[in-house]
Amino acid sequence: MTGAARPRAWHVLSALGRPKVGVMLALGFSCGLPFMLVGNTLSYWLKEAHVDIAVIGFTAWIGLTYAFQFLWGAAADRLTVPLLGRLGRRRGWMLASQAGVAAGLAGMALAGPARLDLLVAGGLLAGVCASTQNAVVDAWRIEVSQDAEELGLLTAASSLGFRIALIATESWILLLSAFASWPQLYGLFAALVAVGAAGALLAREPALADRAMSARDEAQRRHPLAAAVDAVVGPLASFFRGHGIGAAALMLAMIAFYHLCDYARGGMGNTYYVALGLDKLTVGAVRTTLGLAGSFLGIAAGGLATARLGAMRALLLGAVIQPLAVAAFAILGAHGSDFVLLDAGPLRLTAFGLIMGADSFCMSLAGVVLIAYMSTLTSLGYTATQFALLASAPMWVGKLLKGLSGEAVAFFQQGRTELAGYSLFYLYAAAMGLPAIALCLLLAARGRRPLTQPSPPAGARAL
Repeated sequence: MTGAARPRAWHVLSALGRPKVGVMLALGFSCGLPFMLVGNTLSYWLKEAHVDIAVIGFTAWIGLTYAFQFLWGAAADRLTVPLLGRLGRRRGWMLASQAGVAAGLAGMALAGPARLDLLVAGGLLAGVCASTQNAVVDAWRIEVSQDAEELGLLTAASSLGFRIALIATESWILLLSAFASWPQLYGLFAALVAVGAAGALLAREPALADRAMSARDEAQRRHPLAAAVDAVVGPLASFFRGHGIGAAALMLAMIAFYHLCDYARGGMGNTYYVALGLDKLTVGAVRTTLGLAGSFLGIAAGGLATARLGAMRALLLGAVIQPLAVAAFAILGAHGSDFVLLDAGPLRLTAFGLIMGADSFCMSLAGVVLIAYMSTLTSLGYTATQFALLASAPMWVGKLLKGLSGEAVAFFQQGRTELAGYSLFYLYAAAMGLPAIALCLLLAARGRRPLTQPSPPAGARAL
């Protein structure tokens, strides 16, 4: 926080009892549930069903639905949901999108790889509704925050809930697959969307943002043409006007490339583990232990880095450690298998465990610092649209590249062993992180600081 004393530890601990934090945790969990189920975890299911690796790579394009998040955000900023309008604009959209996610996941469970067309259709429904939910929940998180400290706290709670859902749908699901079928597990996680629905019902509408949107709607009802132009141009014009064309373009470019090395490896991780001879229970156990610990530490370190280093230095740190984490996976392929690093009685650490834990730490830290940075760049009245636009930026290039990951693996395996091809593939994916480092350095060199939310009048904040 610039120009303000940093909160003492007991202030942060006491803030954990705020109802908004619990609601945010539930909403973050709900947002994270479909992410892996239409992505990396789906590739494991398809691999076991002997679907061609190139086709598995193409299914990553289901995630392109997240790239259009700004469109769903624009709808959420301007429209109320029929039948749910009495709950408020934000809560109504939360519940509607959650119902769509549950229906999409249930459809995937019913179809299975035997009906790949219907499985993909269910994934697309889940993806569209999930990205809509993300846009609305992110807007709510920003709009209900009373100050920078609470925004940071809610961002951390959202990241924690999201990360728990990722662990559940990427790790625990592998452990549970020893006792239940993939369709049963997808059905189970469709039912767990109810956690997010409970959070939506307990949430309170952001009063100030509601008034800003209502005032704009009233003005645009008098000028329908202006309303149409504002829906398309307004959020972008406001963003570029507020930050300046050069700085805004550089911000968007940096955000677009920030997670590119993570996207470039696509959904090939699970197929790589199969090639390494790692069974599902081992992968699930490592993700649940070292992976989960690394994620929690990364979330905490991300918040600490933002507070102590400042936004730009924290962003640069995240940009540097991501490609290092991705490149580390090449070691396993070069060695030919997993190998023991430490074996001291009950304490046993393998290279796979260390690399997985480090990867979770680095990606969690980078995710938190980027979200915290983007949260300072929006303006009231366009919160959902602008944040969704920023959050969508990494997906346009990233998701397209992710869909070609299967083709990339096949290319690198030509004339080489399967594992040697995978090693080169991970080095290629790591190299995709270099543009983000360069863009962070350019943005830092400009010395531009992100804009902060204007302070609302006293008594206007949501409870």
